[in-house]
Amino acid sequence: MIIELILFLIFALLIVIIWKIFFQKKEVDLDQKLEQKHRQIIIDINDAMNKLSDRLYNTLSDQEKSQNETFVNVAKTLATIDEAQKKIDGMMTNMVSLQEILGDKRSRGTYGEIQLKELISNIMPPDSYAFQHTFLSGARVDCALFLPEPTGTIGVDSKFPMENYHKMFDQNIAEGDKERAKRQFKLDVRKHITDISSKYIIPNETSDGAVMFIPAEAVFAEIHGHHPDIIKEAMLHRVWLVSPTTLMAVLNTARAVLKDIETKKQVHIIKSELGKLGQEFERFDSRMKKLTDNISQANDNAQKINITSKKITSRFKQIERVQLDDIDEDLLDLDDTLSEKRSDD
Repeated sequence: MIIELILFLIFALLIVIIWKIFFQKKEVDLDQKLEQKHRQIIIDINDAMNKLSDRLYNTLSDQEKSQNETFVNVAKTLATIDEAQKKIDGMMTNMVSLQEILGDKRSRGTYGEIQLKELISNIMPPDSYAFQHTFLSGARVDCALFLPEPTGTIGVDSKFPMENYHKMFDQNIAEGDKERAKRQFKLDVRKHITDISSKYIIPNETSDGAVMFIPAEAVFAEIHGHHPDIIKEAMLHRVWLVSPTTLMAVLNTARAVLKDIETKKQVHIIKSELGKLGQEFERFDSRMKKLTDNISQANDNAQKINITSKKITSRFKQIERVQLDDIDEDLLDLDDTLSEKRSDD
């Protein structure tokens, strides 16, 4: 009984020792796992913090770049606005200067002549016009266009009736003054038409018409739009009213006429050159035919030579075969002779 009790106690003690060892090992494993998990959590937190820090840095950098670009664009815009303001100020200065120029009659005349000169010299050939041309009568015109017959020489004179035109639309004067300015404006234009017709339409020297150049499109539009009686009077005096735009159309038409005339003058030269070209082409065609015949003949000769070459080659082969046959027969005769001598011996 005591032995059994001792054995039971020993067995229980072994169980307790085994259980304790197992439990301690399990605790050690659990501690290791917890430590690994803790380390992994710390690593993940550090990675997340690093990524967040990078994102914040990139975001702040992008915002800084965007702000810098915005400031640069604003600075450029302000510079552009400043430059535009300077240009506007310059334009205002030029407008004031232009108004001062147009306010003086002599300056208006010079301005119109310069504009007329620019238009004509940019479109017409140099030998088809002359500025400040003097006719036989002694009259001097701003520009004379030398066109082919039957048109002939056309006088072009610049007129700038601006003073009363401005008064017609001035809001600071009374309606009666505007009406008087309108009547005076029509008288000014009629006087210009009469002067041009009497000075620059000269029989046997100029065309039967002349051109009145109005440098301002607005004045030209006012005359054509609201004063048909002036247009009718100009037609009766054979004076054509033109603005810068319509003058360009007239000059382009005149240039086309000059070009056509020059082309007609060169027709006989062109015909002669075409005739020479035709003769050269006939020679070329004849020589090409001869060359073709020679090439064909050379081709036939080459084929015949090829046939002859084949025949010669064939004959050589036949001769070679004949010689070989003769040699074989001689060798057979020699063998027979030797055999006979051996038999005799």
